[in-house]
Amino acid sequence: MTDWYPLAARIEALEELSLNPDLVRRLQARHPADGLASDARIDFYTPSFKSYQTTEISRCAGHAWPAVSITGGDCKLQCDHCKAKLLEPMIPARSPEALWALVNRLLEEGGQGMLLTGGSNHRNEVEYGPYYDIIRRIKDEFPQFRIALHTALVDEDGARCMADSGIDAAMMDVIGAQETITQVYHLRRRVEDFEATLEHLVKTPMKVVPHIVMGLHYGRFLGEWDALAMLRRHTPDAVVLVVVMPFHANPKRPFETPSPDAVGRFFLDARQALPGTPLLLGCARPPGEVKAMIDTYAVMAGINGLAHPAEGTVELAARLGYRVRVIPSCCSMAVGEEVLGDDQAGLELDLEAILADEHRRRTPRGLAGIPVVAQAPAAMARS
Repeated sequence: MTDWYPLAARIEALEELSLNPDLVRRLQARHPADGLASDARIDFYTPSFKSYQTTEISRCAGHAWPAVSITGGDCKLQCDHCKAKLLEPMIPARSPEALWALVNRLLEEGGQGMLLTGGSNHRNEVEYGPYYDIIRRIKDEFPQFRIALHTALVDEDGARCMADSGIDAAMMDVIGAQETITQVYHLRRRVEDFEATLEHLVKTPMKVVPHIVMGLHYGRFLGEWDALAMLRRHTPDAVVLVVVMPFHANPKRPFETPSPDAVGRFFLDARQALPGTPLLLGCARPPGEVKAMIDTYAVMAGINGLAHPAEGTVELAARLGYRVRVIPSCCSMAVGEEVLGDDQAGLELDLEAILADEHRRRTPRGLAGIPVVAQAPAAMARS
């Protein structure tokens, strides 16, 4: 089997990265010595939450998967890593009537679904109550329009209301350290409240796709392994891993940028802890060289899917032997063998052509630099 460390260095976009050779060897060691299985697969997601384009993948469709906030940019928590700034670029829908009008407009523009969220109250609850009837109407009249909901903390009745309204995928941040809840979130809740929310959600028919934010405690790893333990106890449909991006943090309480090596080691721990659960790398992670290193480690660790991959990541996946799809949706809608709300389910790529013509840039069928083999079926099995 080819040594992955020099292999990555031969990829033009990755050749300057300071990858950790010992970590690369550890990541490679978890795979079969004779190479990946012929059906090994990795998916790359291109949701339209933010602008994205590389030479390997064309820019996202503008309105296919927007992020919508029922509170606009308002949030009572003012967490140290966010200060509600992550809500500001989202489309506001401050009333049920506004949400109904927005969904109708999105459908006219080719929208496939949305991420629905909002700012929290002081108990880390998003007050969705007035919206459940209109969400049910949306799902009844437009069943093909998929909704991924950021739940925040909920009790059993709240989880049931979300499921009854027709939500397709429920997302929550799983936090395993009390210090992080108290200091970063300014929240008087307990770790047990996060585990209870997870337990309530997985008992419903909704697909449950919790998130772990790596480096959430001011850039340091603290409760991430406890969060993994919760997920082992209450197995979700998939898990999204993201890396803290504290662009809006108060300078008096600064965040470090998490080490890519620490992130790569956590990928390995997560893959070993949840061997049968799809692991996805979400949109949020630091930009530039750090992102390229993180994405490289993610592919090597056997992560099932990445949103907005860094330049060179698709070529790396091809060189390692993965079959590749590009899917224009939120990664939280990918659970098990399904890609919810995506009848086309993405474009499968011609990996032999990628390797043969790696530096030739073409743009067939909307993919820049990667020839397309065929439309992939909607429920193709994952690795």
